[in-house]
Amino acid sequence: MNTAESSAVASGLAWFKSSYSGAEGGDCVEVAANTGVVHIRDSKAVAGPIVRVSREAWAGFVREA
Repeated sequence: MNTAESSAVASGLAWFKSSYSGAEGGDCVEVAANTGVVHIRDSKAVAGPIVRVSREAWAGFVREA
């Protein structure tokens, strides 16, 4: 896992937010994937840091959630 500045990584990525986010839409994370990496950011702070994990790590997290 590592983090990156949002502006350098986020451009060109298609971000997705869960349909289970809060009523105001701010209680969620956004996820984008590209070759081998899943990018995760706070939907309330899209210009903030991004956590990057492998697709395998993301699949394990989702499986256990």
